Amino acid sequence: MTQSASVTDAAPAAAPLRLVLAEDSLLLREGLIRLFDEAGFVTVASYGDADALLAEIDALRPDIAVLDVRMPPTFRDEGVRAALELRRRLPSVGILLLSQYVEGTYAHELLAAGEGGMGYLLKDRVASLDDLTDALTRISAGGTVLDPQVVRELLGRRTDPLAALTPRERDVLALMAEGRTNVGIASALVIGVGAVEKNVTSIFQKLQLDDSGSDHRRVLAVLAFLRR
Repeated sequence: MTQSASVTDAAPAAAPLRLVLAEDSLLLREGLIRLFDEAGFVTVASYGDADALLAEIDALRPDIAVLDVRMPPTFRDEGVRAALELRRRLPSVGILLLSQYVEGTYAHELLAAGEGGMGYLLKDRVASLDDLTDALTRISAGGTVLDPQVVRELLGRRTDPLAALTPRERDVLALMAEGRTNVGIASALVIGVGAVEKNVTSIFQKLQLDDSGSDHRRVLAVLAFLRR
């Protein structure tokens, strides 16, 4: 009589992924922890800012760090800078960045190293348990997960970063490339300085040049113009 395989013959279950989380919103932080738990992951620590996470990450050694892009104190790119530091210190730790909006500049910055084990998703996307589980599993295996909206933006940049600019905005950017001030641009185009300022702001937004506090957005915009 043939005996069935015993329970002890079955392959051992894989250990659940260990996560750390940095998200300044307490409500969203608790909600994410519940989602992680429901998906079968273990949240070993959670923080309200990136600095606190970085201070303890070496001792925790998680599988994946989940980071909000914008956190205290400036709410600009703290999560991105923390992710880059994590990649330098602990390259084996996967990284998932979460953002409220499409911010292709930050995704491009993290992808520039050409390494896997990272993801960039809009926060709306993680409301789906299946999408979240799939993303974290793929990241832990060394894959790259990008939100479809981010992909569309990055592909759009490859074709022409200036395609979204209006003719007036292109005129303003061309004069910026000549080194003219807003007053000089207004004089050349026979428009008000206020109108120039609005066009310059729109150019920055369309080129995804966020005010990081360190980069000169006018110079970056001109570089985009010269590389077209």
